[in-house]
Amino acid sequence: MHLQQFYIDGRWVDPIGTGSIDVINPATEEAICAIALGSAADVDRAVAAAKAAFPAYSRWSRADRIALLQRIKDGFAARHDELARLVSQEMGAPIKMASSAQVASGPNHLAEMIKVLESFAFDSAHGTTLVTREPIGVCGLITPWNWPINQLICKVAPALAAGCTMVLKPSELSPLSALVVAEILHDAGVPPGVFNLVNGDGPTVGQAIASHPDVDMVSFTGSTRAGVLVAKAAAPTVKRVAQELGGKSPNILLPDTDWERSVTLGIARCFGNTGQSCSAATRMLVPADRHDAVAEIAARVADGYKVGSPESEDSQLGPLISQTQFDKVQRLIQSGIDAGARLVAGGLGRPEGLNRGYYVRPTVFAGVDNAMEIAREEIFGPVLSILPYDTVEQAIEIANDTPYGLNAYVQGKDLERARTVARALRAGSVHINYPPMDRGAPFGGYKQSGNGREWGEWGLAEFLETKAIVGYEAA
Repeated sequence: MHLQQFYIDGRWVDPIGTGSIDVINPATEEAICAIALGSAADVDRAVAAAKAAFPAYSRWSRADRIALLQRIKDGFAARHDELARLVSQEMGAPIKMASSAQVASGPNHLAEMIKVLESFAFDSAHGTTLVTREPIGVCGLITPWNWPINQLICKVAPALAAGCTMVLKPSELSPLSALVVAEILHDAGVPPGVFNLVNGDGPTVGQAIASHPDVDMVSFTGSTRAGVLVAKAAAPTVKRVAQELGGKSPNILLPDTDWERSVTLGIARCFGNTGQSCSAATRMLVPADRHDAVAEIAARVADGYKVGSPESEDSQLGPLISQTQFDKVQRLIQSGIDAGARLVAGGLGRPEGLNRGYYVRPTVFAGVDNAMEIAREEIFGPVLSILPYDTVEQAIEIANDTPYGLNAYVQGKDLERARTVARALRAGSVHINYPPMDRGAPFGGYKQSGNGREWGEWGLAEFLETKAIVGYEAA
């Protein structure tokens, strides 16, 4: 799997340094393998390759780029099962979820980007001026561990569609699936230098990418804390920075909602991927007179979740990614108890029968105040907070009282009322009545949840510069 190599200029090459890091299976707490850690010198090599490849690749025709994306999409089919197994091992996703959601997200986003590219208007006329959108150049892509394929393709697909070249740093916690994706890209005929991969940690490789003078744009997904560091590193070279960061998403259950359905699906939106999603619906806002009834439903639903080995087809939740994340979630559960929130499901420690692995108990707190730490900090585990409200206006105020603004959710039978509430929420995406996923919708956040948008035509636009050619048409 080229564990001790990087993909640079169309070849697998040995790193300049000798550093390495173990990749830990979070279900067993044991090392799967070790990968090479890159250095600033490795980033220099990769950026130089991307810079050299840009002039030729940026002139590829729309038809050729569409055909390339289609070959990459086809390449996923042949390696789907292998990728699912790797994702399950490296970040603990239950195998069924790894296959149906984690890996499937790659070809699904590629299909959407192909559709966008087929009709995207790169040129528009404004009188005698032509406004054209061109590839921005060399892009640095830094991706997280929690959705390793989804976040990789959300960046690579629009960058390729735009005509950009790139250097990718996947998370050192879940790098194995990215190595297979690099092989898929190579086999699909991505030209040398267009796509490059350097493994490493954030302070070394991430910093080198973000600060590199020959990188024209950085697209980063991760924590808000790390996003601030990326922005600071990028500032001296005034490069574009697109970021998808943390979230603390509210889920407003309006007084006329279907309670059983709304609570059950709300738990699913919170606990999906073992709670390790920035868009997780972690704050459930309910009318005060329905609070206790909702807490009973939530406790019953949470207690019904099966936590277990990612290899088991029956497991709904797997382990958290690391000891560090396990300790953080335990600390935050304790903080909720100490703050006086009412624990109605789950709690501290591992689920019964699981004495090894970073497993946590699916947890629900009731009677939560929005000033509590569990209501304000992104927990990144299967922990739900239920908050009561007296009026819908107060619910909106509580929902918006957060430094984040990535996703929000509204449930109610009166669609017009739900639409009015959705418009009042300060979030990049608002979901009414748990709709199907729309990969063509823009994905990104307000406030400390980031800037820029991914997915669909908005994701493609992030990798383009706008140029006005004045006098293009004779007056």
